[in-house]
Amino acid sequence: MQPKAICDKVIEWFQENMPVAETELHYRDPFQLLVAVILSAQCTDKRVNMITPVLFKRFPTPEKMAEVEPEEVFEEIKSCSYPNNKAKNLVGMARMLLSDFHGSVPDEMEELIKLPGVGRKTANVILSVVFNKPAMAVDTHVFRVSARLGLTVGSKTPEETERQLVRLFPAELLPVAHHWLILHGRYVCQARKPLCGECGLKNWCLFGNQVRVID
Repeated sequence: MQPKAICDKVIEWFQENMPVAETELHYRDPFQLLVAVILSAQCTDKRVNMITPVLFKRFPTPEKMAEVEPEEVFEEIKSCSYPNNKAKNLVGMARMLLSDFHGSVPDEMEELIKLPGVGRKTANVILSVVFNKPAMAVDTHVFRVSARLGLTVGSKTPEETERQLVRLFPAELLPVAHHWLILHGRYVCQARKPLCGECGLKNWCLFGNQVRVID
């Protein structure tokens, strides 16, 4: 099957079986989601959700986080991966929000990626989740699942995967499609031991069909 035909089947299955798909990060406003996504780099959402209640109690706004030095933020996030860098980025991000964006999280890619700790993936999460824009954030789950299904062909980078997926999915479905692929990768199409026998997409999956041939 060609990628477009696979995409149509994927959309049909998810709309029937997972019509609502959302981020598993806990947050109350755009700033808190931005903090949580920065923390989630190479760290599980479960771990981030354990850290953020106390962090957000101390620093609920950019103003509060911008007042302190990174060492104070470090004390609240030291159980996550790369806490030194993330603490510096969080404080720098909060200060730049105040100095350049009137304390508000911007809604354009070019402005978001100016913020410390914010790359293209993080920016796309904010654009799709907060602003419901047609953006596709590509993490390891999205990259892996897209390739296994056959939605992407020959992609070597997250950016190329993003370009291919944006061309495939209708723009209005991109925000939810991002979560479909993430959640499917997290709980079914896992990296080391994919649960192909339990996968509702196996009839259209290139990887799944190869596994059945080998078996």
